[in-house]
Amino acid sequence: MAQPKFVKHAMMACLISTLAACTVGPNYVRPKAPVPASYKEMKGWKKAQPLDGISRGAWWEIFGDPQLNALEAQVNISNQNLAQAEAQFRQALASVQVARAGYFPVISGSSSGTRSRTPGTLLRNGAGQTISDFLLSGDISWELDLWGKIRRTVEASKASAQASEADLEGVRLAAHAQLAQDYFQLRALDLQAQILHSTVEIYTRFLQLTKNRYATGVASPADVLQAETQLKTARAQEIDTGVQRAQFEHAIAVLMGKPPLELSIPPLPLNLKPPVVPAGIPSELLERRPDIAAAERQAAAANAQIGVAVAAYYPTITLSATGGLEASSLAQWFTWPARFWTLGPGLLQQTVFEGGLRHAQVAQARAAYDAAAASYRQTVLTAFQQVEDNLSALRILENEARVQDEAVKAAQQSVAITTNQYKAGIVNALSVIVTQAIALNDELTAANILGRRMVADVLLIQALGGGWQADGLPLCVGQEREAGSGKRE
Repeated sequence: MAQPKFVKHAMMACLISTLAACTVGPNYVRPKAPVPASYKEMKGWKKAQPLDGISRGAWWEIFGDPQLNALEAQVNISNQNLAQAEAQFRQALASVQVARAGYFPVISGSSSGTRSRTPGTLLRNGAGQTISDFLLSGDISWELDLWGKIRRTVEASKASAQASEADLEGVRLAAHAQLAQDYFQLRALDLQAQILHSTVEIYTRFLQLTKNRYATGVASPADVLQAETQLKTARAQEIDTGVQRAQFEHAIAVLMGKPPLELSIPPLPLNLKPPVVPAGIPSELLERRPDIAAAERQAAAANAQIGVAVAAYYPTITLSATGGLEASSLAQWFTWPARFWTLGPGLLQQTVFEGGLRHAQVAQARAAYDAAAASYRQTVLTAFQQVEDNLSALRILENEARVQDEAVKAAQQSVAITTNQYKAGIVNALSVIVTQAIALNDELTAANILGRRMVADVLLIQALGGGWQADGLPLCVGQEREAGSGKRE
């Protein structure tokens, strides 16, 4: 019994739909990475939501420093590394559109008009013949994506674009973090310069006191020379802080996209208290680090390339059509009899033997995915290490700062007592000079610790992603990750 036409048409449509839905290659599942339940250094840290204390954008505002805010605002505008990363991101987005173009047919058209003469020696009558040919034609070619090669290519391009966007965020985060580090180290040097300047004034008064005592015969020439040596040494140290300060100022200018000549930061001794940065829970770090997001998207792109390589095993079917008008005279060119057309599918010839080329290409794609997955896992491990490093640095430096502050107070008291004893003639000048040197060293160490604490705070924020979230990627990362629920082939 013959089947009705509509049944045949339905079966054909079902077959085409089934073929169109066929996508070879493994569906993507995010590689598993070791994620601890909590941070090792979280003891003594208050748990909080990761973004409660850090702005998604201007995270540096947590330090409450207007000058830092003003400098950071110029990084996004002029930093050349950011400009390069942004251009690479636009290039990756364009690559997505290039891949998507494969979904659509290619249409082309051409027209020509020729006039030629045949030699008379080729004809029986010996007379030449003039021939005219006017052609207007159009071609359409459409490659059917039966095996998902184009879909996998688009999938890979989208993942690569997301990785490029995450790389851009990583460059932006690194630039802002580096500027903040340089800025706080510069201000720590300003604090050290302030301490040395005050010390020079104290040493100057002590030198004058020693000279007065020498004039009265109480102090020896050696006492005067020792006091003078100490003063000049302190002056040299004060001058030396300018070397590093200038270098940090130059580095900040370059991060802002300016030549060093155009930036001058007025001295401002560091007097900030490191803010408390909420670390959150480790699992959230996977969504908050741009480098982790980039590595994960690169793994997704490599996985899609496996499908592209597998699709090479299957034949390529192309639908093509050609039509147009052709005549030997302009009067007949656009008439109905001048029409011509061809229509039909094409099956590209399959290679019978290629020396294992396609097998090797599939193996190459799978190895590339394994490498990308390993890189992703290593990036995750490194991220946890960096968070733990800076959590421990902040904890240890906080304890060190407390003890160092006590040492500074004790040293200052010792200087005051020893100076009074020197004035009373109980101790010699050397005793005062020794206690003064100890006090100066303790104060400089305290200033250095404060600078290190501020830098560690910046590094912790950077290690936590700076308040960035992976859901900010432009191409729907969440759906891409959950799209493949099947097992890897």
